[in-house]
Amino acid sequence: MKSTKRYAALAALIALAGFSLPAYAYQPLVTDDTGTQGKGGNQLEFALVEDRAETAGAVDHLRALAVVYTRGVSETIDVFAGLVYSQIRSDTPGSDASGDSDPLFGIKWRFYQDEKTGTSLALKPAIIVPAGAGGDNAALGNGKASGNLSLLLTHEAGFGAIHLNAGVFRNRYRDTDSNPDATTTRVSIAPVWDVSAQWKLAIDVGTESERAEGNSVRAYYAELGAIYSPSKDLDWSLGILRSSNNDSPGTTRNTASAGLTWRFR
Repeated sequence: MKSTKRYAALAALIALAGFSLPAYAYQPLVTDDTGTQGKGGNQLEFALVEDRAETAGAVDHLRALAVVYTRGVSETIDVFAGLVYSQIRSDTPGSDASGDSDPLFGIKWRFYQDEKTGTSLALKPAIIVPAGAGGDNAALGNGKASGNLSLLLTHEAGFGAIHLNAGVFRNRYRDTDSNPDATTTRVSIAPVWDVSAQWKLAIDVGTESERAEGNSVRAYYAELGAIYSPSKDLDWSLGILRSSNNDSPGTTRNTASAGLTWRFR
């Protein structure tokens, strides 16, 4: 089992981005919705994430601050950019690290909407751009361009809404000896209840399969989330997520997140 400093840091960050980075979706959920900001609309998202991963008795702690800016270029198309600063503290000697992730840029395009049925569909492609060479504690990035593509479905229901996602993710690395290129597929579903005019409660569950060098690892997650909206332009969110995989040895993660979403023109 490889235990280099760079590999440990990247592995933790990738897992965080995979299941526990709410600022890239519908905070605090992993599953995204089809909503867009509308032409000229802006959105800023901030998320604080505390992640604890245990593998064969060894524990890694990851703290992260994620920031995402979204701009509506039309009524149905958004563009967005995001960055994460992470700090990793590990039981494994020499595996501590901190720094910025590679920046992420993407588009969300809602290409179908049926007002009568309350059903809409969107595509969300994104690319991760290498941040530069950096050192072990400078840029916790891949070193090569990576990307993903997700299909989003939202269905308005009497109690609120149901969101479904299916996506494929391609992670490429400069150091393929320690970090082989990987392809991940993911599906998830999140019903969201409108408890009141200001409160929403959600359950988010999903699974993903990562394949690298002929090996496949499957992971599952479940999350409970709450969203409080004191106004139509401001959301506060809290999420508790637990995930595990069938690797050998397997990893179990517990993640807490707190987020702020601000929309403005």
